[in-house]
Amino acid sequence: MEAGGVGLFGADGRPLYERVADEIRAELARDAGTGTRLPSERRLVERFGVSRVTVRAALNELKAQGVLVSLPARGWAVAPTTLEGAGRLGRDHVQGFADLAASRGLRMRSRVLESTTRPATVREAEALRTAPGATLFEMRRVRYLNDLAVAVEHNRLPLTIAPGLPEADFAETSLYALLRVADPPQVPRYADYSVEARNATAEERELLEIDGPVPILSAMQLTFNQDNEPIELTVQAYRGDRYTFHASITD
Repeated sequence: MEAGGVGLFGADGRPLYERVADEIRAELARDAGTGTRLPSERRLVERFGVSRVTVRAALNELKAQGVLVSLPARGWAVAPTTLEGAGRLGRDHVQGFADLAASRGLRMRSRVLESTTRPATVREAEALRTAPGATLFEMRRVRYLNDLAVAVEHNRLPLTIAPGLPEADFAETSLYALLRVADPPQVPRYADYSVEARNATAEERELLEIDGPVPILSAMQLTFNQDNEPIELTVQAYRGDRYTFHASITD
């Protein structure tokens, strides 16, 4: 048994939290699917015979690896793409920034500029099919791949679809991962998407670390869930030298 610290080692010389993380990962690979919730931390403490500090360290390690997502006030769940595979997710669902990073083996992080709730404007309410003045969750972030600034993103979502969004830490957590495990789940199924090239604003040049004549690809996205209901209105500003837009066109 452990005395209660994450720095203690097991019989194999490895930190105990690494052993616990490996065992949890192996169990998920055998038995779980995307969105599956884990037992409580107390149950995991009893199962592995370690301290809660060690269990939490193991869970945070799996979160950093993209295996798990933390749910505000609801514990932990299996992250999307981990078990289904990025290819399937890309074909059957809208692929978010974190999904793209996972599919390419890139390290994703975000710098949150703003995270708040506010009333919807008339135009936002019309796009999201909600009432003017209804509460929106709004967030602005700088998105990074392998520590390179790639995009500035502005998200707006009706708070009713996932009331826990304001409590989430979006520095590393995927917005779409939390939507997929919301109650009820909100699966980003398809999106209306438009993109245009333009010059960067002064703020975008600073945030995206632009020095020189680098264009911006400005994208507007309205995302719909599995019930064909709009759930997210987003504007993204990508560095034109670090992002390429691909599309398949059918009749």
